[in-house]
Amino acid sequence: MTVKIAPSILSADFARLGEEVRAIDSAGCDYIHIDVMDGHFVPNLTIGPAVIKALRPHTTKVFDVHLMIEPVDPYIEAYVDAGSDIITVHAEAGRHLDRSLQLIRSFGRKAGVSLNPATPESAIEYVLDRLDLILVMSVNPGFGGQSFIPSAYDKIRRIRQMIGDRPIEIEVDGGVTAANARDVAAAGARVLVAGSAVFRSADYAGNIAALR
Repeated sequence: MTVKIAPSILSADFARLGEEVRAIDSAGCDYIHIDVMDGHFVPNLTIGPAVIKALRPHTTKVFDVHLMIEPVDPYIEAYVDAGSDIITVHAEAGRHLDRSLQLIRSFGRKAGVSLNPATPESAIEYVLDRLDLILVMSVNPGFGGQSFIPSAYDKIRRIRQMIGDRPIEIEVDGGVTAANARDVAAAGARVLVAGSAVFRSADYAGNIAALR
């Protein structure tokens, strides 16, 4: 089976992000996963649209932007303008998920939805036809380097069943390593987000190959 690897730049060296993005591009990544945190929806602050816009000239790879913010709708256009290709919002971050997904697609971008570990897959049952990607959080969002929560396997399998023949990618984020990547993919994931597993050593190409 073919899986895509999306290194999370949350684990990169923030003092030289442009260089890090070029390095993972050269190392063979498929997507660049960009974690946006607001210190409100999740207990951490990271980067905003200005940084994403500054990184955009450094690669032609897909910018997979994960918005862990609330409210989300007022900021979607800014992340579109910054160069995002996929914009993923949390099902828990707003009352009107359908509207948020419509808004992303109205700008010609791919729309994703993310589910926290305690959020059931039923939360997205009625928006499946608005989706290009479903991001299953296998840790509680906010920090890198956490351990994979095993209940995510069942959730991935159930979402795979829900999707049917729709062209929706299942992405998994949190605690993905070379040791569990095969099991995550076997459950139905096709995009693996990895931070520590890619950036833990200087051999980015080797680390990405090990995950693949």
